[in-house]
Amino acid sequence: MNACFQPDKIGNPNGLQITYLRDNITRNIFIYHDSSREIVVWFNCIRAAQLHYLKVAFPGATDAELKPKLTRSFLKEGYMEKTGPRQTEGFKRRWFTLDHRRLMYFKDPLDAFARGEVFLGHRDHGYRVTIGLPAGTHYNGTWQYGITIETPERSFLFICETDTEQKDWLSHFNAVMNTPMSPQEYTVEAYFKQQH
Repeated sequence: MNACFQPDKIGNPNGLQITYLRDNITRNIFIYHDSSREIVVWFNCIRAAQLHYLKVAFPGATDAELKPKLTRSFLKEGYMEKTGPRQTEGFKRRWFTLDHRRLMYFKDPLDAFARGEVFLGHRDHGYRVTIGLPAGTHYNGTWQYGITIETPERSFLFICETDTEQKDWLSHFNAVMNTPMSPQEYTVEAYFKQQH
């Protein structure tokens, strides 16, 4: 479970997004309260519960070692356009959320479930990101800054609105793909491979 403040996305200064995995699918819940104090209490209760469970799971770990495993903000969010797996469908505008190794895309930023998720593994395992789209890709939109993510199973094509957005997404994707994977992430990767 994760919780992060999302005032802009929710449209309320006291907005909180709670995400959790169920059957390896991410679920979003959006809450807000008139009182900023109340929403901070909820946030701190979630963190306290997480810390308790982590101490049970890792009894020898210090609080400092467990702190990075508590709530976190998403690495990046924003709109891009994407095409389907055959890469012959038109590009559609989607809201993307990069939550460490999970790149999720939604029709609307406040959707409960993602339309799809892409696992971003380590580059030594066949994951990479490049600027631009493959030769021959047809695109009739106004956005022009392409990104291609290659996984062992398939390629994913995206278009950003600006050069700045393209560079920012590329920077985040490369940072994730250059980070060594944890044992738990190998399990998640195996699940994603079974789905394709």
